[in-house]
Amino acid sequence: MPDIRLGSPQGKWVLFTTILGSSMALLDSTVVNVALPRMGEDLDADLAALQWTVNAYMLTLAGLILLGGALGDRFGRRKVFVIGVVWFAAASLLCGLAPNVGVLIAARALQGVGGALLTPGSLAIIQASFHPDDRARAVGLWSGFGGIGAAVGPFLGGYLVDGPGWRWVFLLNVPLALLCVPVATRHVPESGDGRTHEGRFDVLGAFLGASSLALVTYALIEAAEGSVVVTVSAVAGVAAGVAFVYVERARPDPMMPPEIFASRQFTTVNLVTLCVYAAFGGFFFLAALQLQVVSGYSALGAGTALLPITVLMLLLSSRAGALGERIGPRIPLTVGPLLCAAGMLLALRVGPDASYVRDVLPALLVLGLGMVTLVAPLTATVLASVDTEHAGLASGINNAAARAAGLVAVAALPLIAGMGPEAYRSASQFDEAFGTAMIVCAATLVVGAVLSYTTIRRPEPDCRHPECRTHCGVVSPPLEAGEVGAAGRVTGDPGAGDPEAGGLEGGREK
Repeated sequence: MPDIRLGSPQGKWVLFTTILGSSMALLDSTVVNVALPRMGEDLDADLAALQWTVNAYMLTLAGLILLGGALGDRFGRRKVFVIGVVWFAAASLLCGLAPNVGVLIAARALQGVGGALLTPGSLAIIQASFHPDDRARAVGLWSGFGGIGAAVGPFLGGYLVDGPGWRWVFLLNVPLALLCVPVATRHVPESGDGRTHEGRFDVLGAFLGASSLALVTYALIEAAEGSVVVTVSAVAGVAAGVAFVYVERARPDPMMPPEIFASRQFTTVNLVTLCVYAAFGGFFFLAALQLQVVSGYSALGAGTALLPITVLMLLLSSRAGALGERIGPRIPLTVGPLLCAAGMLLALRVGPDASYVRDVLPALLVLGLGMVTLVAPLTATVLASVDTEHAGLASGINNAAARAAGLVAVAALPLIAGMGPEAYRSASQFDEAFGTAMIVCAATLVVGAVLSYTTIRRPEPDCRHPECRTHCGVVSPPLEAGEVGAAGRVTGDPGAGDPEAGGLEGGREK
């Protein structure tokens, strides 16, 4: 049984290491959007290249995050976490030194691989290291400090872009890794699960899933060309998706076992997740561009302007989760998307020479309140919709679904809104397309609200509850504890995640 106490020197070092490592990936998901216009100018990149700069990272992260957790269980969580940090830092260095946009996109894809190794490992290390009496508090501190890091991200990104330059958005990860790795090696105990040394990894499933996303994303981004290559990519992407489903059904140890979707509520809540996180992914990609290209904000101004959303989530997400437990998930998962839709419609006021107080802030406040209302109940409903032993897997699938939804939205929204390759260089063209995109995002959120209202039901009273009460990530719901098997499958113990039941005994993040 792990016996590190939170108040001990080693406990503080373990917590510091996991917060620092996870913050690298969390910051990267929020600061890059702010830097996109300057990257485009310096590298002479068109809009499609900027889309790939965002999507290359999300593609490999979404496709490999379940597999990354399984690798940690089999080969050692500290070892895989450290490899992930080093990999992420090396890819970040390559991003910062990229001589052209092609190298930058390739390096971003490599960054996502590193993120898939270190992101599951941070919470897994906490759960495998701390004494059960301290584990819930450690998770709370990890979650809270991570939220503070997310809040600082856009501001820090804007400061770096306007100051030393956009390359420092990536280069900053190198000194963070140089601090994180020796601390992890010295103070974090190694942990693993002997039961994961049997069976095989579902590498084929991970490859097919990631290939399907990559091919469909390419087809959407390049669809305006209407070439044979685009058509072939679209068909191949669909075929890879079908093959992924077939392989997962046929394998004895699949990464994403189809039987978990036998729960109607689990299936429905993932459809809701696809709707809301597609809208969020599209909004945060386009909003940073809108503020700079159309409204004339600096990168620092655009990053600071978006802070209210993260601050609201930092301050209110735990209270929203408690409210959802009292009244059930149906109302929050209906009202939350509707509030977000209203916020995106208010964003139509953000145009040339927009006043922050009159035009920008109201949209962000309403959107932030909507996100606060829905994110915690969404996670709780995912965990409650399956058996306790599958709660960790359910959370991992939901997290990957959200990232995939954002990936597709960043690829599809510019196409739907009629943005040409040089749209971000013209304020008038981009402003018109942004308005269309916000209407599409709002409509997608309304669909999510209707799904929630008509299908979501109150879970059983003894269901699994989320352990990460504070969450500020805007690209995906939080990962929750579970025990990852050798193929990336997750099981868990009854009562895991419940402080009153002994607190996360044996639980690990996917």
